[in-house]
Amino acid sequence: MQLNHYLNFKGDTEAAFNFYKSVFGGEFSALMRYSDMPAQEGVSLSDADQQKIMHISLPINEFTVLMASDVSEQFCAKTNQPFAVGNNHYISINLESSEQAQAKTLFDALSKDGSIEMPLEKTFWGALYGAFTDQFGIKWMVNCQLE
Repeated sequence: MQLNHYLNFKGDTEAAFNFYKSVFGGEFSALMRYSDMPAQEGVSLSDADQQKIMHISLPINEFTVLMASDVSEQFCAKTNQPFAVGNNHYISINLESSEQAQAKTLFDALSKDGSIEMPLEKTFWGALYGAFTDQFGIKWMVNCQLE
């Protein structure tokens, strides 16, 4: 299991991560834009929103990966989680495919008496993924690669 920092930005993820890359060095290990997302019923993104970053990863060292995305107003409204500085940081738990049971156990235990933003379920990027705020106001993501 690996714990990483996951940041949300309001449209300037790419600029922020180019800056972080200039400071820490290295190369992005993942970069997906909203335009890479399969079509979803009820979701229609503008051309500008489609160019925003859906997910980016920058390995800092062998133990730490800094990750982020641009928030979409449409998804904020859908989850009733408006963007605000201060709630734009998650602790991301990353697990291997052999740890699916542990992913569910951690998700269920940590989200108890909290608020689930997205239930733990299979995603189009080949992972079990869920997000929530725990009972103490800490935001978490659980991501377990299936492939």
